[in-house]
Amino acid sequence: MMSIQWLAVLSLLCIFFLVGKNLDIFCLLIRNGLYFFRCKNNMNSLVLSLAPKFTKLQTLILRQDKPQLEDDAVEAIANCCHDLQDLDLSKSFKLTDRSLYALARGSPNLTKLNISGCSAFSDSALAYLTGFCRKLKVLNLCGCVKTASDRALQAIGYNCSQLQSLNLGWCENVGDLGVTSLAYGCPDLRALNLCGCVLITDESVIALASRCRHLRSLGLYYCQNITDRAMYSLAQSRLNKKHERRETVKNRREEDGLRNLNISQCTALTPPAVQAVCDSFPALHTCPGRHSLIISGCLSLTSVHCACAVQAHRAPITHAH
Repeated sequence: MMSIQWLAVLSLLCIFFLVGKNLDIFCLLIRNGLYFFRCKNNMNSLVLSLAPKFTKLQTLILRQDKPQLEDDAVEAIANCCHDLQDLDLSKSFKLTDRSLYALARGSPNLTKLNISGCSAFSDSALAYLTGFCRKLKVLNLCGCVKTASDRALQAIGYNCSQLQSLNLGWCENVGDLGVTSLAYGCPDLRALNLCGCVLITDESVIALASRCRHLRSLGLYYCQNITDRAMYSLAQSRLNKKHERRETVKNRREEDGLRNLNISQCTALTPPAVQAVCDSFPALHTCPGRHSLIISGCLSLTSVHCACAVQAHRAPITHAH
């Protein structure tokens, strides 16, 4: 096993060599992770040359200023780096389904995968990958309109029971069938971004509220089919959880339950329903500096306030004697 000292030396040499070439690439090697930032040119050829030399990599972050990665580079990663757990391929517009098929065969230990903005992947390729990469805990599909379909989410729900975080922002083909499949198949889900998923309705939120008891962050920005039913289901899930666990007041923690909820532009919601959610989850704040209940664009919800905001408003004024 390579010593820490050698890793440090190699990291410095790597940085010196890469940054010295017109500042085109900044590369950093930390333990079993390789990080590329500000890469303007030659990313593909660089990955092709380095992949066979770093076979024990567990983390590979490939950040590009412009799309450079091609399928042959990802195939090299999959063929050489079988211990890979964390891979960031975001904004790699040139990649096709070949890359996902290669990762499925060569990187079954992936726990974190970021393919946000990779617009060419199909939903069938993603479904295929989930059948092999069953340890996925964090998956970023933001902007993958073609990839993130109900069919793909059904596969994720069936194959990836350990999933904890999923970003589906602006995946406009996602509907209730897919989200419900996630809720039933991924009970440990902690964070779910559905912002811009305009097809979903209350049924998605109701399923999440009843099945995903560890949910901490939920993004529903611009999901304008969401109504008060969804909000009351979230509030009720908190009450059910308290009842099931028979928590005492002493043991209840603010951290339990939702900590972040974005319902901006959900214009069908009314103040009583949103206030019920806010009252049920103490970690949701509307007060300045602690905004975790985001309601921008909902002019009818301006009366909704968290407990600490109400307490501050009611605080007694001390009169000078």
